[in-house]
Amino acid sequence: MAKDVEVAERGSFSGKDYQDPPPAPLIDAEELTKWSFYRALIAEFIATLLFLYITVLTVIGYKSQTDTTANGDVCGGVGILGIAWAFGGMIFILVYCTAGISGGHINPAVTFGLFLARKVSLIRAILYMVAQCLGAICGVGLVKAFQKSLYTRYGGGANSLNDGYSTGTGLGAEIIGTFVLVYTVFSATDPKRSARDSHVPVLAPLPIGFAVFMVHLATIPVTGTGINPARSFGAAVIFNQDKPWDDHWIFWVGPFIGAAIAAFYHQFILRAGAVKALGSFRSNPNV
Repeated sequence: MAKDVEVAERGSFSGKDYQDPPPAPLIDAEELTKWSFYRALIAEFIATLLFLYITVLTVIGYKSQTDTTANGDVCGGVGILGIAWAFGGMIFILVYCTAGISGGHINPAVTFGLFLARKVSLIRAILYMVAQCLGAICGVGLVKAFQKSLYTRYGGGANSLNDGYSTGTGLGAEIIGTFVLVYTVFSATDPKRSARDSHVPVLAPLPIGFAVFMVHLATIPVTGTGINPARSFGAAVIFNQDKPWDDHWIFWVGPFIGAAIAAFYHQFILRAGAVKALGSFRSNPNV
């Protein structure tokens, strides 16, 4: 009895009301035979398409409304705050809609972080990233098709390093911004939190959307805010000008580094006790 109390105090699984899922297999070819897998790919494609369509339109609309050379008002439009709300709000909506189907990644950096934490297999991670990038290209393509003159005039919503900032500053902004986002994703989807808050379905997508909102407020002046390689890639492909392509590596390297740091921090520092307890439980199930 004393041993049982000691184990419970150390945080073992004996008194838990939740279960940590087992690590995803590195390569799971069986996924390719399941309709649910392809449904998840479609969900990621459509969600990223909608994300880019709404947010790039918001960016272009703001620039056109504040263009004083075209009878705009410097104080018009939604402002930087409105752009940040558009990005954060769309992520909140789309994660809420797709979380039960694909997990609601909508971002290769999120997928990469979850892969490193063994939440998804390598096959799923790669195909998710492909679907996200294709969705982003199609979303920005729709913007250009509907608003071609404004799209070309106001930069197509493409990310690039803004004047006055060094490459290191831009890379650092992308690393830290993505760390905040992916750290929030891990925290919001933690099995312990999910078990406790499962009766409130918005408690996972809401903090994720707010994380995107806050990061945009901080980094729009630096890089226009990437923290999502698919978002940056789709805009660069359709706009296809030298400046976005020259800086484009920042919007892949930065987010992937930030996601990797967030995965390591959550899995091996914050959740280290749970990982050790899981190993102890497996080695001695009678504890």
